[in-house]
Amino acid sequence: MNAIEEIRRLYFEASGATIERDIARAIDLLKSMNDEDERSKAAVYMEGLAEMRKEWRGARKRR
Repeated sequence: MNAIEEIRRLYFEASGATIERDIARAIDLLKSMNDEDERSKAAVYMEGLAEMRKEWRGARKRR
């Protein structure tokens, strides 16, 4: 599995319990990419992961 595919998988399988670990792994994968075109393709998933983390953190604080 290449880096973009793994980031995509992390995005679709993320949960409130795994989001911090998923983002850390996605960042490591993003850093390993040498091609700027690949990074730009992964950006949409990275933004999605960040948005999910923001939403789930807010839900925890309201409890």
